[in-house]
Amino acid sequence: MSPENVGPPSGGRAALTWPPEVLLRAQGIRVAFFDVDGVLTDGGLYYGEGGEALKRFHTLDGHGLKLLARAGITPAVISGRDSPALRARLAALGVTHLRLGTEDKVPAAQALLHELGADWTQAAAIGDDWPDLPLLRHAAFACAPANAHAEARALAGYVTVLAGGAGAAREFCDLLLVAGGHYRRLLEQHLGPAP
Repeated sequence: MSPENVGPPSGGRAALTWPPEVLLRAQGIRVAFFDVDGVLTDGGLYYGEGGEALKRFHTLDGHGLKLLARAGITPAVISGRDSPALRARLAALGVTHLRLGTEDKVPAAQALLHELGADWTQAAAIGDDWPDLPLLRHAAFACAPANAHAEARALAGYVTVLAGGAGAAREFCDLLLVAGGHYRRLLEQHLGPAP
């Protein structure tokens, strides 16, 4: 896909660009798997007075997950942790395909793919650390945040410019939307009619 098909409907210079080979590898994706800590959050663990885990999520990432769903790409979350804060955030975003509290991510992802009638050739994944490595190896398109562990970055077909919890997940979403030919249509819907 050429950059002019990505950018503003006004015909201006594209706001987002990726190398053509990256976009080619990211085509045909129907399911996008997300890790939580270090991807949807900054990886920090915050605890309140009562010992409850607090998490900080970035609104750009949340909107990216919503855009994926609108484009027909199912966002799915697989995390080794589970918490009320995480469940509340995912519910607010409308993410219903999730497996929480599991360290064995490949069987969890395989079960979700089966539920969705998809296979690994239609799956993308973004992860940041060793528990994500098997999932990154199985996915047709693997991504890692800029601040991911070196092994995750080494397996990734694309390493984001942005860090986990600071827009990396949105960058991943935007890349999938561009590769799938959905980005411009969604942008035009958000812009509405020209003044």
